[in-house]
Amino acid sequence: MSGAQWAGSVAAFMVVMNLVCLAITYWRLRRREKGSALLDQLPPVTIVRPVRGLEAFSRETLSSGLVLDYPRYQTIICVADGNDPIVPLVNELIAEYGTEKLRLIVGDVAVSANPKLNNCVKGWDEATSEWVILADSNVLMPKAYIQRLMASWRPDTGLVCSTPVGSRPVGFWAELECAFLNTFQARWQYAGEALGFGFAQGKSMLWNKPFLDANGGIAALAAEIAEDAAATKLVRNAGKHVHLVGQPFEQPLGERSLYDVVQRQFRWARLRRVTFLPFFLPEILSGPLIPCVLAGFAASAFGFAIWQAVGLVLLHWYVGEMLLAYGVGWFVSWRFPVALLARDILFPGIWAYAFVAGEVSWRGNEMKIKTDGADELNDAVPTLSPVNLRSDGRP
Repeated sequence: MSGAQWAGSVAAFMVVMNLVCLAITYWRLRRREKGSALLDQLPPVTIVRPVRGLEAFSRETLSSGLVLDYPRYQTIICVADGNDPIVPLVNELIAEYGTEKLRLIVGDVAVSANPKLNNCVKGWDEATSEWVILADSNVLMPKAYIQRLMASWRPDTGLVCSTPVGSRPVGFWAELECAFLNTFQARWQYAGEALGFGFAQGKSMLWNKPFLDANGGIAALAAEIAEDAAATKLVRNAGKHVHLVGQPFEQPLGERSLYDVVQRQFRWARLRRVTFLPFFLPEILSGPLIPCVLAGFAASAFGFAIWQAVGLVLLHWYVGEMLLAYGVGWFVSWRFPVALLARDILFPGIWAYAFVAGEVSWRGNEMKIKTDGADELNDAVPTLSPVNLRSDGRP
């Protein structure tokens, strides 16, 4: 086999594998949940939500967690600063729904360089139930939010979580963020979990409190700069598995700028690079760049012009992805195909940047992310400022 024929075969194999992963993700998302022993019990649950600052959807997302169809649950909202502008809104919600359903805890415990994690510590300590959900402030909770998390709990589970699905985008750049969040990140997470490689996501995490407390407590999630990376490693080290909720929960986006979207992807890529390098390295293969290059090189050997070979790769690549998006409700507008292409043009640069960047921008603050563990945290602490951080301590 000539080099051109070999390149063409590899390109075709990569396209087929992409379609297989799309099919696995579709099957995983459309699979009917069978329930679980935990769901049958309906035990008391505490939802801990760290907040900071007001956002466009703050009232809606926080209120969504107070009208759940679940018999026994309480929400604890944690805020580091009593003068935070979101406090009046929380007090309004307490007056409306009552202190039995909603509590506000003010204070901060600096266990890490992660402001979100620090903000959660008091809420975790105050939770009296055996089951605790750590949920970001911008998660839009459906009525069956708790039941859907519990339905994925199995005897070998150490954590159930949900990747965010971008919704309600305003403008093209928000649709670009949907392209990153939904058919890229969520797709690969669900495909990976179906193949036995579940990774935690910090948006919604259902914990068995005695389990986490026996493994170092919430402070153990400071072992990595990102609490979800620490959670993944903690659960695996305990011989358990991370499972994903059957259908992921929405994160309303509103308006975004290109700068915001790219900076967020820079930071997340760098975090993945320093916490899960063996899994991050092959991420460059998850986009169409490599198969397009190989197909262009092999075009003449198969009787195609370069543009025809590349066009065939892109056609199969994006049609499959758009069918997945349409089938599971992630197709946001007619501009979504353009957003997919823009994402895949940007991603190789984001992936490469993760290997050379010593700092990433965190809502206007420069944050050093160098190595795993303590050195990373020590570098990060003095560079973080609470100013301009959004409601859960993240941009």
